[in-house]
Amino acid sequence: MTTIAYSPVNIQTSAQSVPSIPAWFGEVTLLAHHLNRQKILERISEQVRFARRRFGRYEVIDFLAVLFGYAISGERTLEAFYERINPWASAFMALFGRDRLPARATLSRFLASLDQTAVESLRTLFLNDLLARPLVTGEHPGGLWDRQGNHFLVFDVDGTREAARQRALPVTEDRPAPQRRLRPLCAPGYTGRKRGEIVRTRTTVLQAHTHQWIATFGNPGNGEYRAELRRAVTAIQSYLQAHHHPEARALLRLDGQYGTGAVVADLAGLPFVMRGKDYQILKRAEIQARLKLPPDQHLTHPESRMVRALYDCPGLVLASTQESCRVVIATHPAPNGKSRIGITRSGVVYELFVTKLSQSAFTASDVVALYLHRGAFENALADEDRKVA
Repeated sequence: MTTIAYSPVNIQTSAQSVPSIPAWFGEVTLLAHHLNRQKILERISEQVRFARRRFGRYEVIDFLAVLFGYAISGERTLEAFYERINPWASAFMALFGRDRLPARATLSRFLASLDQTAVESLRTLFLNDLLARPLVTGEHPGGLWDRQGNHFLVFDVDGTREAARQRALPVTEDRPAPQRRLRPLCAPGYTGRKRGEIVRTRTTVLQAHTHQWIATFGNPGNGEYRAELRRAVTAIQSYLQAHHHPEARALLRLDGQYGTGAVVADLAGLPFVMRGKDYQILKRAEIQARLKLPPDQHLTHPESRMVRALYDCPGLVLASTQESCRVVIATHPAPNGKSRIGITRSGVVYELFVTKLSQSAFTASDVVALYLHRGAFENALADEDRKVA
């Protein structure tokens, strides 16, 4: 121990290594206190059960405590998280009313054996807790008001995918058949612009004004986006019922993955706006005739200053459905490079926006601007991805 005395400051140094408390430990403390105060930890221990193998004295809450801490910590890997938390393992687990930190191998066996029944029990428990208590009290709810004064709650539904790379494994007669750990979670599928050989898809639901995550669903490969969309609609209906908000005043924003008329039947009549991807409708005679007329409006993007010409086409019957929808066609000159959105024809980029919102309540520019404001949701989704990466 070396002491440097200089009034009024005394500095002491030592060669002995003393681990520091992780910077995120305080945030975990707040979360654990909130979960304990709301009796969520107690309900998890009582309501979530599943067949266990080789877990010894551990319960579901032990593993969830590790996952909660890992999600909040922002550490890139579980290995890094365990290295940071091991010196404070007893204090960390005590926050959740437990006394022993599960080993990484034990956590791996837990995640491998966790069945869908237990996952659905956890999903239901968290959703019921979200619906049981208002986010704020004594405050006017956020939302969107149309031009007729109607109040809408906006929900963002997004299907994302994450690609994973697989290294080549040696296959010889003297070796057993190779086993890949990601096989149950990922499968070959469309990777988009991401590098990898296998993918996993995820559908998320966010209340746009409060940033409450309503639901999330995942599947290997290309997933089952329509089945997940129906489950998302069910979760949104539960949210609306709990908050005594009419379904006619809910508004779903869907990205281009859902951009065909086939998904309209999955929305249970809820109002929506989505980016279309059925560009074959541009070949219709009535659309060609409409595009030769002057546009209804022009919309200037506030940041890029791109100007879109908007053509409002109500009452169109989309393919694979007998329901009529309103389609807003946005055009702008094609950039020098390839456009990442829409379809380019004769130097013009065409974008489709599909909705059932009335023209008297939402103009064409209102519809397009409403969809383009999904950028805030994409940022929130990217933030969550960084936290759990």
